Amino acid sequence: MELQNKNVLVVGSGISGIAAVKLLSGERANIILQESNPKKNVEEIKAKLPKNVEVEVVIGDLSKEQMDRIQLVVLSPGVPTDLPYIKELKKHAPIWGEIELGFQFSKGRMAAITGTNGKTTTTSLVGEIMKDYYTSVYIVGNIGTPYTDMVLKTKGSSITVAEISSFQLETVHDFRPEVSAILNITPDHLNRHHTMENYIAAKKRIALNQELDDVCVLNYEDPILREMAESLRPRVFFFSSERALEEGIFMNANGDFVYREKGKEEIVCNKDDLQLLGKHNYENVMAAIAISYHIGVPMENIRETVMRFESVEHRIEYVDEINGVKYYNDSKGTNPDAAIKGIQAMVTPTILIGGGYDKGSDYKEWIESFDGKVKKLVLLGATREKIAEQAKECGFTDYVFVEDLKEAVEVSAKAAEPGDAVLLSPACASWGMFDNYEQRGRMFKDYVKEMK
Repeated sequence: MELQNKNVLVVGSGISGIAAVKLLSGERANIILQESNPKKNVEEIKAKLPKNVEVEVVIGDLSKEQMDRIQLVVLSPGVPTDLPYIKELKKHAPIWGEIELGFQFSKGRMAAITGTNGKTTTTSLVGEIMKDYYTSVYIVGNIGTPYTDMVLKTKGSSITVAEISSFQLETVHDFRPEVSAILNITPDHLNRHHTMENYIAAKKRIALNQELDDVCVLNYEDPILREMAESLRPRVFFFSSERALEEGIFMNANGDFVYREKGKEEIVCNKDDLQLLGKHNYENVMAAIAISYHIGVPMENIRETVMRFESVEHRIEYVDEINGVKYYNDSKGTNPDAAIKGIQAMVTPTILIGGGYDKGSDYKEWIESFDGKVKKLVLLGATREKIAEQAKECGFTDYVFVEDLKEAVEVSAKAAEPGDAVLLSPACASWGMFDNYEQRGRMFKDYVKEMK
């Protein structure tokens, strides 16, 4: 789409919204930047923009005159697509997300990764593999760097690695990665998507425009993805942590990662060669190997990077050992399934800190995964009573309520004995108490360090 002199509405003044405005201004679009939060002010928002950017900033609702002249809407990921005025705008203007906007200007090749859990670790690992082999690599998307911030730097030889959330996938139209991956699908964000069917449909959109010569990497052990594979256009390449595959990458009984494709077989490495812990991370590594190989990186180069790669911040991240107790930051465990992976990675008795914003999740499977490892559950946030009630239903009663994260760390430290672990793995989003899961994780690490 030619954007010069187009009337474009950017909804949301967060990181992705500001990045979209900067890109659109370079294309000489007429921009309205709308922010629904009444606590924000025009001067504060304009201060985030370069001085030469002309933009009309609106706090609150748009006027009918403004609505009528909009020709394109660029929606920040946090803004639901089913808001009444967005539905109204959709009648006469395309609704793009920041990912779609970026794709319109992108050059080179792309790998895109989604899934309920493991996206950040897998994206980070693929990014490292690419940077170790190619000279022009950009890692963008839900991982923290807006696509639109980087896209004008891309060239024909560039590789873009994108972490894509379900929110971002709702608003793709032409977006087409050469290699896509869906790592897993478990219930999450149902407060936004309303039904599991809607959530699955959003994830599936990562392969919406892929063709027969493209590749979609899927987890064979996820029944939703096995079923989805039958209806996808691109070639499907599976990974499995449970069984041998005729074609795909799998972990055998010895812990070897075995790659099979077109009649050839190769052992890439063994799980004991990795710096990462837990079956979920073995799955992330296998997905990263498959993605990278299909983007053209030789297996020997992939092997070298995989074996030295360490865990990302906030995902079962070792923090410190104090008085014989090890502290782990798993703030990125923002839903029950992700938090189950955190518990499964623990090998000692654990004091678990959980609770936060209520996304409409059920916590029973998470509680049942404690499997005798969790000595005490320290609960905070809006979900603490709900989690406690479900814990009682599951026969787990050793829980305590706290008012904030600092108190949670203090209570956990008192309850822990030498040889134990304290794990922040909330099974909930951070909103309401924190700006994001990163802030929550860093505050946890700060509170731990203060005890030394």
